Amino acid sequence: MAQSIVVASTTSTEQSGLFSYLLPEFKKASGIDVRVVALGTGQAIDTARRGDADVLFVHDKVKEELFVADGFAAKRQDVMYNDFVLVGPKADPAQAKGNDIVAALKKLASTNAPFISRGDKSGTHAAELRFWKMTDTDANKGSGYKECGCGMGPALNMASASGAYVMTDRGTWLNFKNRADLTVLVEGDKRLFNQYGIMLVSAAKHPQVKTAEGQKFVDWVTGPEGQAVIASYKIGGEQLFFPNATK
Repeated sequence: MAQSIVVASTTSTEQSGLFSYLLPEFKKASGIDVRVVALGTGQAIDTARRGDADVLFVHDKVKEELFVADGFAAKRQDVMYNDFVLVGPKADPAQAKGNDIVAALKKLASTNAPFISRGDKSGTHAAELRFWKMTDTDANKGSGYKECGCGMGPALNMASASGAYVMTDRGTWLNFKNRADLTVLVEGDKRLFNQYGIMLVSAAKHPQVKTAEGQKFVDWVTGPEGQAVIASYKIGGEQLFFPNATK
């Protein structure tokens, strides 16, 4: 029987297509099967806290550091980054276009523009809430603001069907086929940087964790081979993730 591990991860690594590209390469290198449980980052962290995963691979650095501080992992390591973008209808009725995410959200609130929030405690939702907090309109996001309590793909589908604005990670956007009238309106703000981290779940907390196999996956993803595979994943010539692991 093949060895296998469970990786709790975020919807963006799955919906961007990265895992279906990356995991067969890891299997070739190691013989280990990886089963991915793809959830919003908050739920993925909860899954790992319960011991229902061997490895955690997510993008909410504050919560990841807390996970380590609480003893659920010995350390976190950077793996790769991409960025968030604000997409919306090409006509851009709220005139949100530019490279300042906070200014854009203020415009959405003041014009009551339709905005779909993930509302699911994911890494993307956590980032979006940070940006709303930087506006002076956080308490009033406008009558067009709606939370879907859903993953990135469904949120993008809702936005494309209704001509709404939505914040997404670039990887899922590049892999998203049903764009209708949506286009990228806000990008290039350094605050939109989106870092991913990886952690081996602690066997001291959860003795059932497959430490040896999980560590192999962490080492491979943060090592030269895994980093090269991440860099080579492209859609339409555009690179989705940029490896930046440090040992």
